[in-house]
Amino acid sequence: MYRVREAACIAGALAALAVTGCNRHPFPVAPAGYREFAYVANSGSNTVSVLDLVNLRQDRTLQVGLQPSGLAVNPKRDEAYVVNTGSGTVSVIDTGLNQVVATIPVHKLPYFIDVDTGGQRAYVANSGSNSVSVIDLDARREIGVLGAGEQPGLARVSPDGRSLVVSNRGSGSVSIYGMEPQPAKGPALGIPLLSGKSAGNRNGPGTVLPRLRATFAGCPGATDIAILPYSTKAFIACSGGHQVMAVALAPAADSRAVKQNPSLATDHMLALLDVGKTPVQLALKPDGGQIFCANFDSDSISSIDTESDEVTRTDTIADGPVRGIVSKDDSTLWIANFGADSINLWSIDDSQSLGGVRTGRAPDAMAFSEDEHLLLAADAKSGDVSVIRTQDKNGPELFTMLPAGASPNDIVVKAMPGKR
Repeated sequence: MYRVREAACIAGALAALAVTGCNRHPFPVAPAGYREFAYVANSGSNTVSVLDLVNLRQDRTLQVGLQPSGLAVNPKRDEAYVVNTGSGTVSVIDTGLNQVVATIPVHKLPYFIDVDTGGQRAYVANSGSNSVSVIDLDARREIGVLGAGEQPGLARVSPDGRSLVVSNRGSGSVSIYGMEPQPAKGPALGIPLLSGKSAGNRNGPGTVLPRLRATFAGCPGATDIAILPYSTKAFIACSGGHQVMAVALAPAADSRAVKQNPSLATDHMLALLDVGKTPVQLALKPDGGQIFCANFDSDSISSIDTESDEVTRTDTIADGPVRGIVSKDDSTLWIANFGADSINLWSIDDSQSLGGVRTGRAPDAMAFSEDEHLLLAADAKSGDVSVIRTQDKNGPELFTMLPAGASPNDIVVKAMPGKR
């Protein structure tokens, strides 16, 4: 992420948060035409705030559906998507124009959306209808509905595109769907493939939709999901208790691993890991070696070794840790403390705190700018976004605050390089 010029400090906001005056270290210079925006879902005002990260200012506010919640960006095209929980829809935002260009109906109380690595399919968990919508992003419409457990909260697709993992909060279970081609005859495992539109979609009768592959119980309040970058394991936070479930994901039937060990051909639960009380979010290191679990009611962070499936340590952080995010170089963990109005920086290699930064009220969702020069935190109770400089010579500091809407609860970033 680049800067055309250093934005002016907002003196009043910084003074109120006990942050000193403007830092004069320049931002990187942007190439011609470079644009980068943050999109913030404001559930209390039925809007998405668009923040210009080149000039550090609010660009505009988009009206969407009722109670917008989960956001995602398309990795292959200039689009972002917001789930409207109260309306049962998904709004499509053209990030080149910063306009809402389509609205896709889904089902009751959707909360989360995930997009596959090819940018062609999206998956939306519908908590109020115990289902997952499969969306064709080219056609901008739902092409299938998968039956899930009770109150599914998240549906996350694996990086290799072979598995869809769904956490069912109400039934305390995890559903895993396979994306591989299946015989056309009948349902898999006695569960209907989908209801509604199936064979008549624009992709023709050869379209492959997920089929239920496995279900695992014993994860009360199943919520956040982390899938390793090599797609071999999934970890699910059991927020109704004090554990994280580890599940092995089945590789392709003709893979070398299965040929060498046929027992790997099916999904299977590996462990239930004891962490702190009310684990709500899992932050994965980019290299896949560790997961950091935010334990909201224990005021702690648990570190999980993803190779041995063991909790290596649990550290007290601050009041109500709710989110974590790891830098691309795997060195640092940033932790949003919902109850302390602050963000802590944790050294992963040294396992020690590197200090903290004051924010607005109740920081929750976080996102890095493209080059990680800035960390953005949506402040749920003050209706703004804290912009933190991550690479200042004096350590991280709050640089400015940008306005959002009421009750911001998610944030994503989309960078669009300039044309040569």
